[in-house]
Amino acid sequence: MHADLGLTMLLGFSIAIPAVILAGPIYGNWLSKRMHVDEPAELGALFSAPPKAPRQPSFGMSLLIILLPVLLMLGSTLAKVAMSPESSVALTLRFLGEPLVALGIAVMAAVICLGWANGMPREQVGGTLRKSLAPIAVLLLTIGAGGGLKQTLLDAGVSQTISKVAEGAHMPYLLLAWLIAVALRQATGSATVATTTTAGILAPMMAGLAATQSSLVALAIGAGSVFFCHVNDAGFWMVREYFGLQLKQTIWVWSILQTIVSVVGLVGTLLWWHWLT
Repeated sequence: MHADLGLTMLLGFSIAIPAVILAGPIYGNWLSKRMHVDEPAELGALFSAPPKAPRQPSFGMSLLIILLPVLLMLGSTLAKVAMSPESSVALTLRFLGEPLVALGIAVMAAVICLGWANGMPREQVGGTLRKSLAPIAVLLLTIGAGGGLKQTLLDAGVSQTISKVAEGAHMPYLLLAWLIAVALRQATGSATVATTTTAGILAPMMAGLAATQSSLVALAIGAGSVFFCHVNDAGFWMVREYFGLQLKQTIWVWSILQTIVSVVGLVGTLLWWHWLT
C-alpha cells in the first residue's frame, strides 16, 4: 500500500511540475500582456499602508494563526481514528475541530495574538473586524449559492446518469476516467464530488490493473476533476470577489488556468501509460 502511494506521488510530481510551469509563469506572462486587471483597492491598501500597530507579529505567529483551524480539524480527525470515541480527550478534540468552533477560535486568537499583544487598541481591532464583515458576507452568499446548486444537481441524479453512460462506453481507461471526472465537475461544480464519484464508478473495472496503471488512473481522475471551474463552483466566485474581477476576467484568470492544468495532467498520464505499460 505504501509502495503504491509512493508511486502515485512520484508520478504525480512528474506531471504536476510541467503543468504548474505552463499554467503559471508561461500562461500568466502571456495573459498579462493581453488583459489588464486593476489592483483591488482593499488588497493594495493592505500591503501599502503603514503599520498601525507599534509592533508587527512574527512570521511564525502569523503562520500559526492561519493554520490553527486546520490543526484543530486535524486533531478532530485523529481523535475519531486513533482514540476511544467516549474518552474526554477525544470528545474535546472533536468539539474543537468542528469547523465553526475552529474558525471562531482562530478569530479570537488573531485578535489577541496579532492585535492586542502587538499594542493595537481595542477600537482599532473592532474597526478591522467590522470592515471584514462586508466582503466575508459576499463570499458566504456566493459559496452557499454554489453549494445549493451542486446539491440540487446531485439530488436530480446527475451522478447516476453519468455512471450509466460510462458503463456502456468502450474507450481507454485513462480517457474514460478523465472524461467522467470532467463531466461530473461541470455538472456539480465540486472537485471532491467529481473525484469520489468517478473513483466509485471505475473501481469495479480497475480491479485487475497493475499498481502503475491504477496510479495513473487515479491521477487522470484528479486531472479531470479540476477542468474548467465555472459559475457553479464556489471557488470561482471566491476568486472573482477577492480580486475584484469581472466575470469574463475570472474565466481567463482562473477557469482557463485550471483547464491547462487538467489537459496537461491528462497528456502526462497518457505518456506515462504508454511508457510504462
